Amino acid sequence: MKKKSEEIANSTAAEINKTTTRRTFLTDAARWATGAVLGMFSLHHIFFKKSANQVWQIDPSRCVQCGRCATECVLVQSAVKCTHDFQRCGYCELCFGYFQPSATALTEGAENQLCPAGAIQRRFIEEPYFEYTIDKKLCIGCGKCVKNCGAYGNGSLYLQIDPEYCLSCNECTIARVCPAGAISRYA
Repeated sequence: MKKKSEEIANSTAAEINKTTTRRTFLTDAARWATGAVLGMFSLHHIFFKKSANQVWQIDPSRCVQCGRCATECVLVQSAVKCTHDFQRCGYCELCFGYFQPSATALTEGAENQLCPAGAIQRRFIEEPYFEYTIDKKLCIGCGKCVKNCGAYGNGSLYLQIDPEYCLSCNECTIARVCPAGAISRYA
């Protein structure tokens, strides 16, 4: 009988220790409140943040290749990159976006290339055709190739903001100074 009364006393002491004190109540309440706030913030970020689904884009028909895309972006190397429309022009003998207008020879020599960063790559396909591709890591978005392609070629090169590089700023610094108003934000 003595053992039973000790067991009851021990279990009563354990029950007393399990009761909620003011400190544990406030600690638990703070944890729940923090979790609720973080959960609401996450849901707001997922469902209501419009800029996550919006991207800056250049309207090629309005772009005047002024060169500001290369210098006005907040990034060290602009998020604006040259894009090549292969359906218009994929394989050429002479690419006006690749060669200087005053090129003395149609070779890969730096003196003959128009791109200051060497971002346009030329690969031999078959006589007399070459494939011209853009290395976006090298492209600085100056628009020289696009301007020359539009003036002398078929316009298959154009500038576009690459979402892989773009930070999706709330206000694009390039769009703010674009003389043609060619940059807009789209959903």
